[in-house]
Amino acid sequence: MGFKSIDYFNIDELYTEEELLIRDSIRKFVDDEVIPIIEQYYFDGKYPEHLTPKLAELGVFGITLSEEYGGAGANYTSYGLAMQELERGDSAVRSFASVQNSLVIYPISRYGTEEQKRKWLPRLVRGEAIGCFGLTEPDFGSNPAGMITTAKRTDGGFLLNGAKMWITNGTVADVAVVWAKLDGEIHGFLVEKGTKGFSAPEMRGKHSLRASVTSELIFEDCEIPEENILNIAGLRGPLSCLNQARYGIAWGAIGAALAVFHSALEYSKSRIQFGKPIAKFQITQEKLVWMLNEITKAQLVCYRLGRLMDEGKARPEHVSFAKRNNVDIALECARIAREIHGANGILGEYPVMRHSANLESVKTYEGTHEIHTLILGRDITGEDAFE
Repeated sequence: MGFKSIDYFNIDELYTEEELLIRDSIRKFVDDEVIPIIEQYYFDGKYPEHLTPKLAELGVFGITLSEEYGGAGANYTSYGLAMQELERGDSAVRSFASVQNSLVIYPISRYGTEEQKRKWLPRLVRGEAIGCFGLTEPDFGSNPAGMITTAKRTDGGFLLNGAKMWITNGTVADVAVVWAKLDGEIHGFLVEKGTKGFSAPEMRGKHSLRASVTSELIFEDCEIPEENILNIAGLRGPLSCLNQARYGIAWGAIGAALAVFHSALEYSKSRIQFGKPIAKFQITQEKLVWMLNEITKAQLVCYRLGRLMDEGKARPEHVSFAKRNNVDIALECARIAREIHGANGILGEYPVMRHSANLESVKTYEGTHEIHTLILGRDITGEDAFE
C-alpha cells in the first residue's frame, strides 16, 4: 500500500502552495526512486550515486540559496519539508543533501569570497561537485574548541596538519570545508580533492547509515593556497553551520518517524492473531496512538521553527530543542514499530530496523542528545554546565 502521511491537525493548511509543491515533488521522488532500491544499498553498504543528478535536477541542493548562484531561493520551511521527505526514504539520502546544503553551500555562500562563490556554488547546486564538512576529530566531537588540527602560514598560503573523523561524503567530495586552528583561532579552509598531503579513506564496518559514505580526512603537510581560506574566525563559523544542519535533521527525523508509523499501522491492520487483526488489541492501539501523539507534536514544533527561521527570529536553542525532541521520539517510534511488527520487524521487507539503526547515529551527530540538553539547560537557568 502506498504511503499516506499523517496530518492529524490539518497542518498542511498552514503551508503555502509553493511549499507543498516542493514537498510533494520530493515525496513522489522518494516513493518512486529511493524506497524501491534503498534496502539493497543499505545491505551492500553503498550510497546510491545515481540519485545525485536526480536530486540536483529536483533542486534539492541549494534550496535556500540565492538564484544568483543557481539556487532556488526558496524559504527554510520548504527546505525542512524537503529534508523530511528525503529521510522518509533513508537518513543517508537526507544526510547527503544536508551536508551539501547546510555544511558546504551555506558556509561558502556566507563566508566565502566572491571568487569562491562563483567557483563552487553553481557546481554544488547542479551536483557536478560534491562537498563535505570537516570539524569532528578522533578525540574531539562535542568539544570542537579542543580540536588539534592546525594550519600554519607559509609564503603561498597555509600548511594543514591533523585529522577529521565521521565525515559524510568525505571520500567522494570534490571540496572539503575544513576547520583548523590558525594562530590559536579557528578558521575555515576549502580543501580541494587531489591536494597534496590530503587523503580521505572511507570508514567501513558500520551498523548504521550503511547507505552513506563516511570517511576520515587526513592532512599531512597539506598545502592550501591563500585564496582558499574563508572569511570567518572563531567557533561562530562552524557552529553557525551546525545550526543549519541541525535544523534539517529536526525535519528529517519526522520523515523517519512517519515511515515507521505508516509501516506499523498498515501491518497491524493485516496481521491476524487470535482470530483478529492486532490493530484491535488495546495495547497495539496504545502504541500507535503514542506515535501519532509524538509525531504530531514534532510536526507542530517544526512548522513553527520553520516560520521562525524564515523570519530570522529562530535562536540556536530553538533548533536544539527541535533536533533533540524529534530525533528522540523518532527513535522511540522505530522501536515501538518493531514491537508491532514482531519478528517480521527485523526483515528488510519493512523499513523499521533500517530507520532504527540510522537514527542511532542521527541522535549522536550534529550535537548529541546530552549536549542539546545542556544547551537548553543553560538557556533556561543561566548556568553553564560546560564550564
